[in-house]
Amino acid sequence: MARPSSDILAPIRDKVEAGERLTFDDGLLLESPEVPLPELGELANIVRERKNGNAGYYNINTHLNATNICVYRCTFCAFRSDLRDPKGYWMQDDDILARGQEATDNGCTEMHIVGGLHHQAKYEWYRKVVSLLHDNYPSLHLKAWTPVEIDWFARLTKKSIRWVLEDQKEAGLGSLPGGGAEIFHPEIRGQICEHKADSSRWFETHREAHTLGLRSNCTMLYGHIEQPYHRIDHLIRLRDHQDAMNAEGHAGFQTYIPLAFHPENNKLGEERKIKKPSALMDLRQMAIARLMLDNIDHIKAYWIMLGVGTAQLSLAYGADDIDGTVRHELIYHDAGATTPEAMSVEQIQRLIREAGRDPVERDTLYHRVDRGAEGWKLGERVTVNA
Repeated sequence: MARPSSDILAPIRDKVEAGERLTFDDGLLLESPEVPLPELGELANIVRERKNGNAGYYNINTHLNATNICVYRCTFCAFRSDLRDPKGYWMQDDDILARGQEATDNGCTEMHIVGGLHHQAKYEWYRKVVSLLHDNYPSLHLKAWTPVEIDWFARLTKKSIRWVLEDQKEAGLGSLPGGGAEIFHPEIRGQICEHKADSSRWFETHREAHTLGLRSNCTMLYGHIEQPYHRIDHLIRLRDHQDAMNAEGHAGFQTYIPLAFHPENNKLGEERKIKKPSALMDLRQMAIARLMLDNIDHIKAYWIMLGVGTAQLSLAYGADDIDGTVRHELIYHDAGATTPEAMSVEQIQRLIREAGRDPVERDTLYHRVDRGAEGWKLGERVTVNA
């Protein structure tokens, strides 16, 4: 017979209220269906409001997926294409510049750049994607290249990861996204993306970026073949990395984004007959992340993957950020996402207000953005409590 939920959560509630760190076993307990989701959400909200008050952050951003042709065949990916596939594409200079102009015209402060690893594209092309945009649209912050892509660039150039990051930073790279993490544990990673950069290479890339002063995000892809053990292991590895960066005085991860697996149009979902994670699982993963990742400032509810309604609810389950306008997102829509292609600022602000939060526009590095008749300017970095 299950114990009353108050008894199950009592030791963890005491730790949360005292600001103490949760253990691996605590995390596994929170994964248990015996722990009622509303009570878990209440605990996550304590930490969320302690760190970020009532703010609901968003930004005005656009995506650039410059090619979908990719040498890797990750079983969970619906975006990739073969060279001769009719859906394959490879953007050239004029296409990239047009996207930068569109972003600037629409008031974007950020461009998120990721894509396939085209076996015919030289490293210089990937560098040019960044330098073209930076040179012509310097107001855009370029958040570009996951560790999987950085690892590929290192292979192409036969240089170190640090050399690649230094070169990209010189070209105009502003920060790194958090993709390519998937699940770190080799039991799972080997089944879903066996050939691409492993977890050690992923962390090495972020470590080098952080020592160079570049901020980055981090993610986890959940709801496929992994188990609770693998998810908590993933979070602990992220937390340990952040501890190491803090101890060395480096800027580290600024945001964690839990990514729900979309099973449509990909081998993993079709062969394993996997169903998309429920909204209840989405909210549980959001809350667990906020409780376990005590040294990462922000938790993002990526509405493209979660759906608008679940993302809105997430603002009461640990999340303080809802991403942004997200123009031209392709990767998750190819995998079956039915969310809108983009949201207006008015829609995002209304969504945040309906959740009882205060909308705050921020740039990629969490400076407040002030907008007026003459355009936008950056304010001070938002305050986050320890």
